[in-house]
Amino acid sequence: MEEFTDQCPYCGEMISMLIDTSAGDQHYIEDCAVCCRPIQVRVTVEMDGSWQVQLNHENEV
Repeated sequence: MEEFTDQCPYCGEMISMLIDTSAGDQHYIEDCAVCCRPIQVRVTVEMDGSWQVQLNHENEV
């Protein structure tokens, strides 16, 4: 598990979440801990083990 911190795409507050990088690429919805709005979380894990997380509004792709 890796800790990831970024701004909520809705309220702009900094939020932290735990990312399971051992599960490979993922796409799921997680509610903001501050404003409770649904955030699309997209995790991409590369072959070298590096990873990226992208947070978007619920209706963005």
